[in-house]
Amino acid sequence: MSDINTVGAGSLGRFLTRPATVRVQSVAYGNEYKSIERAVLSLGRSAELAIEGGHLSRVEVAYGDSSPTPCLSDDQIGQLRALYPDALTIEYDFFGGNLGTSRGHNRLAANATTDFLVIQNPDVVVSPRLLETLLATFESDATGMAEGKQLPIEHPKDYDPSTGETSWAACACAMIPLPLFQRIGGFDADTFFLYCDDVDFSWQVRLAGYKVIFQPAAVLFHDKRLSNTGQWQPSDAEQYYSAEAALMLAHKWSRPEIVEAILKDFGANGNAFTIKAKTTFEQRRREGKLPTPVDPTHQVGEFINGFYAKHRFVL
Repeated sequence: MSDINTVGAGSLGRFLTRPATVRVQSVAYGNEYKSIERAVLSLGRSAELAIEGGHLSRVEVAYGDSSPTPCLSDDQIGQLRALYPDALTIEYDFFGGNLGTSRGHNRLAANATTDFLVIQNPDVVVSPRLLETLLATFESDATGMAEGKQLPIEHPKDYDPSTGETSWAACACAMIPLPLFQRIGGFDADTFFLYCDDVDFSWQVRLAGYKVIFQPAAVLFHDKRLSNTGQWQPSDAEQYYSAEAALMLAHKWSRPEIVEAILKDFGANGNAFTIKAKTTFEQRRREGKLPTPVDPTHQVGEFINGFYAKHRFVL
């Protein structure tokens, strides 16, 4: 595939060679071996079918581990490599510290030489035709990022039912051409530790002139669960980092009025996590450590009713 820096926006599709090469990478934190094994088994079958069909020639799987101690032993890594030796190669990098998703994926992608990256949660189970189905979206010159459909809880953000075009792609499972990932500079790890890194990256893809596509035929199982009243059950880390990310995203995408509204709400109605996020943001602002705002005319970034896209249904 040609270097995207040598071509203009809207020209990725004609560099889609068949068979292509893909690197699937995940950042783990405290994941159990069985859940990773289940993910590799599903990826192996998807890779096997895509290779047999002439869509792919090579599939790499790379795990980065941000856990306090390694999730996988040498024996377990060997067991994973033995599952689909003809369809997958498997790499494992124990980071020795919690890099977060953004910096972890950037570190893994630094070693990539494939045509495409798939950014994926370490415990998702993909459908057998997922890889080739996501790959097919790049037959269009305009596609810069493609996302699969999560089950049992589909993400509620809106998309065009005829084209699949959407505001942003959730990186529970999303495919990106490696040259575009490199051109954008990967995820903004200095700004987003855990949440909204995929929203920000998707908007950078759109800012570069490409489309973000939701592909409902590319199905994956992502084990999310709701409470008995149908509500999310966020962890402490999720509550804090999502609050922090909301402030950072609004600032970076040139919406100071939204920043001030969030800060006011956190101050008046916040809990321990949102108060901490408010304090951290204000300290970074005083120290001049916030990112330089982009998209001043609001051509890309979408802030709709507290979300980053129009939603089709309420959770």
